[in-house]
This record gives sequence, C-alpha cells and structure tokens, in this order.
Amino acid sequence: MEASFDSEKLRFPIGKFTIPELISESDTHQWISEIESFSNRIYNLTSTLSIEQLNWNYRPNGWTIKQVVHHCADSHMNSFIRFKLALTEEIPTIKPYEESKWAELIDGLNDDISASLKIIEGVHYRWTLLLKSFNSDDFSRQFIHPESKKVYRLDEATALYAWHCNHHLAHIHQAIYHKGQF
Repeated sequence: MEASFDSEKLRFPIGKFTIPELISESDTHQWISEIESFSNRIYNLTSTLSIEQLNWNYRPNGWTIKQVVHHCADSHMNSFIRFKLALTEEIPTIKPYEESKWAELIDGLNDDISASLKIIEGVHYRWTLLLKSFNSDDFSRQFIHPESKKVYRLDEATALYAWHCNHHLAHIHQAIYHKGQF
C-alpha cells in the first residue's frame, strides 16, 4: 500500500516550512489571522467525527486524527509560552519536548478530543490577543531552540506556527480523504 503513495507528500502535504527571507507587516497580519482562525477551523473539521474516524491515520505509520488534535493543543501551549518568555526575558533558551512520546501518552491517545479543542480555543484566543498587540520591536524579540541551535525571532516563529496550523489541518483533511486507508 505504501508504494502507491508519495510518503514525503503525505508527511508534508503543504510542503516543508521555510523561513521567509523578508517579512512584511502584511505577512505578519496574514499569519496572525491564520493562527486566530485555527481553533474554529480544527473544531469545524473534527467535532463531528466518529471515534472510528478519529482513529484514522493521515499516512502510513503516522498519527491518528485524535493524536494530531491533541498534539496541536500541546504544541501551541508550548509555543504560546515560548512567545511570552521571549517577550519578558533576553533571548531565553526554550525547553523542547518529545512530541512523538507525548503523542503516545494516555491523553494523546484519548478518543475524546473535546478538552484539546477547548485548550486550542483558549490558547489561540490569548495568543492572538498578544500577537495583535505587537510592534516591530516585539516581533524582533528572540528565543533559542537548543535542539536546532537556532535563534528564532518572533516574526519567524509566527510564520512557523501559521504554517504548523495549516500543516496539521492538511493532515486531518488527508486522513478524512483516505478514510482509514492507512
């Protein structure tokens, strides 16, 4: 079955993230809008799915829809905290986490995604409120990611998380489209 699918396309249905060379104010407004609308988009896509559908994978050996939803709650909570650290400390080193291991914990395997959807709603409301208050100096604040040894500016991190929202929505669409085929 795997041979008939492009595994890279299934893994990255909207392509891999790349940091834009130039970031305009229009770009940041667009990314904030994508982050702001994410909670509604993921809710509308998943809230009526059956338990069977929530257990569909988006690719062979990939996460299930429910794991993607729980991951988005985990990931976006972490990101929101990273933004706040960057705003209140001088180039802090953030704490990474083992997302694949988190996805295998009992809360990442739970068939009830309602709590994660509520977390996403609350985090995205507060995150958007924060992002909309930013000026250019705020967007230039930075944090260090110790695994990649990369320093991220908050405008770059905003681009990354807008992509992350769309990346995982595409995974869910893909799982629904393939109807448990993986």
